[in-house]
Amino acid sequence: MTFEIQEIMGLLPHRYPFLLIDRVVEFEPQKRLVAIKNVTINEPFFQGHFPGYPIMPGVLVVEAMAQAGGIIMTAAMSDREKKLVVFSGIERAKFRRPVVPGDQLRIEVDVLAFRSRAGRIQGNAFVDGKLACEATLTCQVVPRERESHSQQTETQNQPGSEAEQQ
Repeated sequence: MTFEIQEIMGLLPHRYPFLLIDRVVEFEPQKRLVAIKNVTINEPFFQGHFPGYPIMPGVLVVEAMAQAGGIIMTAAMSDREKKLVVFSGIERAKFRRPVVPGDQLRIEVDVLAFRSRAGRIQGNAFVDGKLACEATLTCQVVPRERESHSQQTETQNQPGSEAEQQ
């Protein structure tokens, strides 16, 4: 199964300039995903990272892997419009080679653990078949709408609430 950009945008809340997945070329629900990110000199981060020697920031390569994992999680949700998949951990991240304009990043993620409220993936990013980055990532599913500070305060001050009981 593959996804074009419109389908990806239906699964991820990210938008330009932070949507880092251009295409999904392989997808096994709740197991594995392979995505492509075409890296161009037009990326806004190249203006400052680094002038005269453009390199895609490693944290954005990791973010691309996280977004690929987010697609796996979100695709399994029936109520995805009410939830977000957010980072909760990065382990054993290693950056093996620079990613530069003109590269095509092949992002491969394999599910290590999958639950309705959390997930763990092994991500690998390749350029021309060579490993550029690897990391183990964890994520959590949270409500899309946050309680405002005033709603939290009202809840805490209601009779019978924890704050009231103390």
